[in-house]
Amino acid sequence: MSILISKDTRFIVQGITGREAVNLTRENLDYGSQIVGGVTPGRAGRDVYGVPVYDCVRDVIKAHGQIEGSVVSVPPRFTKDAVFEALENGIRLIVIVTENIPRREVAQMVELAGLRGARIIGPNCLGMISPGEAKMGGVGGPAANTRQAYTQGHIGVMSRSGGMTTEIASTLTAAGMGQSTCVSIGGDAIIGTTYAELMPLYEADPETHAIAIYSEPGGRMEAELAEWIQANNSRLPIVAFMAGRFMDEMQGMRFGHAGTIVEGKEDTTTEKIKRMEAAGISVAERIEEIPAILRKRLEEV
Repeated sequence: MSILISKDTRFIVQGITGREAVNLTRENLDYGSQIVGGVTPGRAGRDVYGVPVYDCVRDVIKAHGQIEGSVVSVPPRFTKDAVFEALENGIRLIVIVTENIPRREVAQMVELAGLRGARIIGPNCLGMISPGEAKMGGVGGPAANTRQAYTQGHIGVMSRSGGMTTEIASTLTAAGMGQSTCVSIGGDAIIGTTYAELMPLYEADPETHAIAIYSEPGGRMEAELAEWIQANNSRLPIVAFMAGRFMDEMQGMRFGHAGTIVEGKEDTTTEKIKRMEAAGISVAERIEEIPAILRKRLEEV
């Protein structure tokens, strides 16, 4: 099994004729994902690598039936409209790769998704992959690289960084540890789905035996994860790599992503590590340590 996506997931690409979206479409198709259509207003009748282009989401659904997901790759000023259009047409899984979207608009998108029973991954993310099944977004890059870095197995991966999603998966693959589903959740201050919100999905997946995560200073992501684990007595061993330890004395500065602003003591890596370890999460000093720690934790289960 996997979470969120499988080989049967049918999705569209909104903004499909844009340069980045064209590359993303090719990479997803080459990996075996089911992209049934694309949307760019005014470009109906064209195709991108054989994927038909429509003027609006409604037209795609009329032609192909109800669709499970959408990858949104449109300029920031149009992203909210694109996401609202997808939600109002019954799409319940939306990956937003666009960055630099105003926070107020992200909050509106996340609120409407909640009202519609939908899930947003991102914004400013590379999406997700269930190795050997499908990928949805830019994670892993070209299909050949994706197949080399990601292999099917039993370790879930969650990361605020798209690049580090692949780095952790590649490290696990090199150690002979495949992955169930890997999710790049996005690094902005407001995102659609947090670590804690993904946990029930991994918890319910019998093919996920453990989880590796990438963490950064700033925000409450790790605190919420620790609280969820303790409140739900999670069965899953978790290993985290905490980046940015040098940031502890630099309050008010940003590390990498927009959501990694250290505003107070609780946002520092030291405090985050203490909180995670108190919840039973093992913290690796280096990424290459993750496989060995995971094996040890799995032996203890």
